Amino acid sequence: MKTIIQIVLWIACIVFGYLIYKSVTGPIEFNKVKQERYAKVIAKLKDIRNSQEAYKTVNGKYAADFNKLVSFVDTGNYTITQQRDSSFMRYDKVYQIDMQVDTVIIDTLGTIAVRDSLFKNDDRYKTMMEIPGAASGEKVEMKADIIDKGGYKAPVFEAKVAKDIILYDQPKDLLAKEKAEASVEEVNGPAIVVGSLEEVSTSGNWPPIYDKKNEQ
Repeated sequence: MKTIIQIVLWIACIVFGYLIYKSVTGPIEFNKVKQERYAKVIAKLKDIRNSQEAYKTVNGKYAADFNKLVSFVDTGNYTITQQRDSSFMRYDKVYQIDMQVDTVIIDTLGTIAVRDSLFKNDDRYKTMMEIPGAASGEKVEMKADIIDKGGYKAPVFEAKVAKDIILYDQPKDLLAKEKAEASVEEVNGPAIVVGSLEEVSTSGNWPPIYDKKNEQ
């Protein structure tokens, strides 16, 4: 009987020791996985933002779906212009004299392919809608719209990836805490988002640390 009790106590000690170990190392491992996966997703969202900004420059609005956006990057061109100040003399009928009029002249210098400008020799733009490591092949959710801002019709877009998709295999309690984050040093809310369908913004909701990681 004494031997059985000792065995049970040893098992209990091992179990409790393991639980204590996991309670300490679990959040550390979670943060490591989170940061690695977030960095990859944010890199994708940055490519989407850069492509959307180029699309708007040429078309005056944002692309509503990835087929249009990828096709634009693949075949679209920027017009390269140069502005220079100039002036000319115009006869003023009121004062009955020649007066100098200042103006700005815009010269068209040529064009450059959007693909070359944004991605050089890299074709990653063709898969910018794919979420790295997504268990079921989920895609980045993207929408575009026109909103009224003080009487001005402003084009907007939003692209986002739910944290549930990025961290699908992580402990549920830590994932729930992560989705409720509200800190300037963390990605706040239940998703990583760039742009907005309510405000005229192309910012992302991630902290500057992820910008540094993507630049390395």
